[in-house]
Amino acid sequence: MSTQITPALTGKYVVDVSHSQIGFGARHAMVTKVRGTFDDFAGSGFFDAENPANSTLEVTIQATSINTRNADRDAHLRSNDFFAMEEFPVISFKSTAFDKSDASTYKVTGDLTIKGVSNSITVDLEFTGDAVDPWGNQRIGFEGSTSINRKDWGVTWNAALETGGVLVGEKITLEFEVSAIQQKDVA
Repeated sequence: MSTQITPALTGKYVVDVSHSQIGFGARHAMVTKVRGTFDDFAGSGFFDAENPANSTLEVTIQATSINTRNADRDAHLRSNDFFAMEEFPVISFKSTAFDKSDASTYKVTGDLTIKGVSNSITVDLEFTGDAVDPWGNQRIGFEGSTSINRKDWGVTWNAALETGGVLVGEKITLEFEVSAIQQKDVA
């Protein structure tokens, strides 16, 4: 495995969902974090190792695949109180800028759409390495996170606590661990 970004890594990529994760964390009852994942997603893009500004990324998430390891909570998150998944079944991200911060970190800015509302976010993604797998596939890895305020996307449900505060925090941390496979040109 190499952590050197070389021109040979330039190309089209597809996210290997079986070796990637999109997760999140939210404060619960003001005392702890509940973590979860979206288990059904797809992503693709173009990575330009020499000129990162030419890079692109698109991700689609099937909102109903939310998984917090609690069936009742997941059902509530799928309801109109939170994601209104019957009306808005897809969460999406489409990059608008890709900037290199340092030797191995990129700032990826793009439009995150939840419940039909799009807002710009920036995610710091660290290049975690590249490798050729046993089947001859060139892989690259990235991981990173960002924080958003769920109210900016119309996800506003909450309940007051008897001791003060609220049941669900507004700040949501989004976490990404991505393995992507370079697509070979077909002549």
